[in-house]
Amino acid sequence: MGAVKEAHNVQVLGSGEKTVVLGHGFGTDQSVWKHLVPHLVGEYRVILYDNMGAGTTNPDYFDFDRYATLEGYAYDLLAILEEFNVDNCIYVGHSLASMTGVIASIFRPDLFHKLIMISASPRFINTHDYYGGFEQEDINQLCHAIESNYKSWIVGFAPLAVGGDLDSVAVQEFSRTLFNMRPDISLSVFRTIFTFDLRQFLARVTVPCHIIQSSKDLAVPVSVAEYLHQNIAGKSIVEVMSTEGHLPQLSSPEITIPVLIRHINHDIVDA
Repeated sequence: MGAVKEAHNVQVLGSGEKTVVLGHGFGTDQSVWKHLVPHLVGEYRVILYDNMGAGTTNPDYFDFDRYATLEGYAYDLLAILEEFNVDNCIYVGHSLASMTGVIASIFRPDLFHKLIMISASPRFINTHDYYGGFEQEDINQLCHAIESNYKSWIVGFAPLAVGGDLDSVAVQEFSRTLFNMRPDISLSVFRTIFTFDLRQFLARVTVPCHIIQSSKDLAVPVSVAEYLHQNIAGKSIVEVMSTEGHLPQLSSPEITIPVLIRHINHDIVDA
């Protein structure tokens, strides 16, 4: 059981009959769940892990080809579930990890009781019939900024993503975990996320999906949450919270954590 656990810094907390697995997004690590975990460990077995490429993982293990698509992250997730004998879990994924859960659930729907997706997007770039929030030129400029001066890019990007000023605790926390990433890995992951198009996979998702979204998110417009809801094949539900930013579990825990706990505890009820 050593290799996967060590590579992804897997932690298993609590001892409930049901298992909750927490997956983090770009630029963060499992510490992003610090406000949620204390509310879960009394009732659930909780599994936390770090995505390969996070600053807490060994950069020598990062395979640029493997993680050029989300399948690489999905296979990692499935390996963690297998190694820790998880046969049916509640998966909570943020941003990148929410779509990782989507892909993994297509491969192995039997392993997922439901997906809880926070700040999820199947595509960030606009097309003639889809609004993802960004033009290709926007992404090109952001990638150039990462490449030319990573530290300066973080100082500008973190407050915009979190929805706060530089002095806020959440912005400082996100900046810290971004700084921990090796710049070339950060650029690679950023490029993978902001150029993927996973819309065609949604029709193959049969696991119930709880789509949770900030009312104001620089990276994901509310219309994207509705798009997910309309195009996922299985049951889904959308809840838009009165929060601002792409990391509401970090920036607005007082609003977000009760919402997450409610969605973890309760399944979608057929109308």
